[in-house]
Amino acid sequence: MAGLLRLPAAAAAVAVLVAVALPAARAGSPAADDAPEYRNHTVGGADGWFFDAKANASSGNYSGWANGETFYLGDYLIFKTNANSSVVHTTNATTYDLCDPTDDLGPATYIYGGGGGGGGGLEQNNTIPVPLVQEGANYFFSDADDGAQCQKGMRFEIKVEHGRGLPPSLKNPPPAPKERVLAPPPAGTAFSGTGGVEPGDGAGDNGGAGRSGAGRAAAAGGRLLGAAVAVALAALVAA
Repeated sequence: MAGLLRLPAAAAAVAVLVAVALPAARAGSPAADDAPEYRNHTVGGADGWFFDAKANASSGNYSGWANGETFYLGDYLIFKTNANSSVVHTTNATTYDLCDPTDDLGPATYIYGGGGGGGGGLEQNNTIPVPLVQEGANYFFSDADDGAQCQKGMRFEIKVEHGRGLPPSLKNPPPAPKERVLAPPPAGTAFSGTGGVEPGDGAGDNGGAGRSGAGRAAAAGGRLLGAAVAVALAALVAA
């Protein structure tokens, strides 16, 4: 047949060896059992996640930092920052390119932190932990100062690999906040910046816990108020 590519015997033998070796190579790639342990990555290292308005620049080279790290599902990004800057996490490349989550109503764009802008650097520092729960491209930026911080370098992109997959505590986490709230450190999780993550109760809450916890508290308060009103009415009827 004219269209058939005929390989020399030696080349054919090499092709067979490659075909056999590829599945073995894939089997030897990081699987659930031998993938790296879950880690915390302190964003920007010692530079943190800050913006200096006087210098009109971010405190670190975040794209350069990200290029030197490897990220897996279940890892956490630790943003050491203050109320001048926000943390926007999205898988929407358009939102990232625009430095603006305002019109992004999708479920995969979350806003953590203050984002008040100003860049004075005197505000109380915050620690914002963000879990990596989506495999593939993930984008991070600060939309403070109407996106100016993002445009001046407070942005980076990472590729999240599968690794061990999500730990049980992150398989069904509460939704992260859309409004600007500070994400409290998840209970049972150590944030050392280099050490391993120890998922525990609430390890996947990351800010959603604050909102859902407040909702539960409000609901409980409402039930208590309703019970109090019922008791009062019963007392009036009895009188």
